[in-house]
Amino acid sequence: MKKQKKFRTLAQRQARIGRIFVYPWLVGFMLFFAWPFIQSIIFAFSQLDVSPEGYKLTFVGLSNFIKALREDPNFIRYLTTEIGNIVVNIPLIIMFSLFIAILLNQRFRGRTLVRAIFFLPVVVMSGALLYVLESNSLEQFNIGAQAGMAMSNSPFLRGIDFRMFLVRITGNIPFLMPVINAIDRIYEIIWKSGVQILIFLAGLQSIPSSLYEVAQVEGATSWEVFWKVTLPIISPIILVNVIYTVIDSFTDYSNDVLRYILEVAFRQLNHGYSAAIAWLYFLIVGVILLILIWIISKRVFYMNE
Repeated sequence: MKKQKKFRTLAQRQARIGRIFVYPWLVGFMLFFAWPFIQSIIFAFSQLDVSPEGYKLTFVGLSNFIKALREDPNFIRYLTTEIGNIVVNIPLIIMFSLFIAILLNQRFRGRTLVRAIFFLPVVVMSGALLYVLESNSLEQFNIGAQAGMAMSNSPFLRGIDFRMFLVRITGNIPFLMPVINAIDRIYEIIWKSGVQILIFLAGLQSIPSSLYEVAQVEGATSWEVFWKVTLPIISPIILVNVIYTVIDSFTDYSNDVLRYILEVAFRQLNHGYSAAIAWLYFLIVGVILLILIWIISKRVFYMNE
């Protein structure tokens, strides 16, 4: 008797395909990352002494964590600085990415080329490259500023010190600080917005055109369409981009905390303490992500609800 073929629902087939995509990552994690992951936890609670015969572990309990939180001024200083940078960068990157994505979603000549230009930083993206470019740009800015002081008759060079111009015409330095900080971060914001622009663009293109047609029939303005149709529908995309931006910023090579962890591990050869501050950093980033997800999820709109 011929065995009857088992029927699978659409949800079961989709789940099977999802598992197929997950299995390679799971196998790679078990082969290459599981043991180093466990080993780093062991190192975090130990003092590691390296010798020609190998290394020796001495259990010290929570001493490494207490040292990081109470005795090490560098870790706390770098951590608070990076958290402050994240607080400023997230709104700027999200707003800039959404604005550019809306522009790129319009029909105009050369749209493909413009999209490629904005996504180019992602293709050549690396933390080390960004760090080098930022260093060079800051050096050139300082040289240009000095030249502008010596050659004040040049309108182009006078435009370099735009921040001083704002201070002179307003005189309100505390009020201008957010604007000045945004000007200083323009290069970084543009460089780090490529993936977010692509995700927003995909979200905008997935919005059914029928919703816009209904809004036009009802007489809604473009501003009302954006706030009542576009923004609620792409709110899940905003959540995804916020999570991606936080993780990308906290794992960037120019991050002072990461560079300090590497310095402690490979220059000071204090691998136990390095593992401890790495795990502290990981837990703090995880808490920040959970708080952001909890706050933003309350305002996320899902069409299937």
